[in-house]
Amino acid sequence: MPELSRCNSIKINDAKPLRGGMLLVTFSTGEKRLFDTTLLTGSAFEPLKDEAVFNDARVFHGVITWKNGEIDIAPEKVYMESFAYNTEAV
Repeated sequence: MPELSRCNSIKINDAKPLRGGMLLVTFSTGEKRLFDTTLLTGSAFEPLKDEAVFNDARVFHGVITWKNGEIDIAPEKVYMESFAYNTEAV
């Protein structure tokens, strides 16, 4: 699990939607990590089940957003709950 102290100032540089609700996220640290949006709970995240909404992920001021900012998720949460992505294995 990533260090909490590292997460406090982290930002997201890019978020690429993949299949199955997964995002390939590039952080301000240069790290690429996989984040599973299907694990997000609460009615605010229900629209992400619609593939068209999910695929329209945008990064605004270091935060992943959808639906023109109606849905967002803190970069610290994304970092803490994501998994290392090994580009050499692809």
